[in-house]
Amino acid sequence: MAVNQAKQITPEWIDIGPLASIPRQGARVVRAAFGDIAVFRTAGDEVFALRDRCPHKGGPLSQGIVHGRRVACPLHDWKVHLDTGLAVAPDEGCAARFPLRVEGGRVFLSLTPDEGCPDR
Repeated sequence: MAVNQAKQITPEWIDIGPLASIPRQGARVVRAAFGDIAVFRTAGDEVFALRDRCPHKGGPLSQGIVHGRRVACPLHDWKVHLDTGLAVAPDEGCAARFPLRVEGGRVFLSLTPDEGCPDR
């Protein structure tokens, strides 16, 4: 897992590097002033960003196992949907998600979380 310091390019979006720097079925961490953000890459090259904190006990989601469009927390094996940040039922909770875009093979991350998750 790589750790990346956020490089601000605009007030809303930061360039976190090439897509290839995020391991398939893995994550890298972007450090932000308000806390860490985990950026995940699936086997199909989809990318997602969640607050790097499991809604259960705060475990580091970036250290979990990515399978499909979910990540398993390394502490207690809670599963979290990468696309929504919601815990997989019957568990409940949410990890804030952050918008991403890929342009020219580079990944851009918004430091403003999406609405809808109380974990902000």
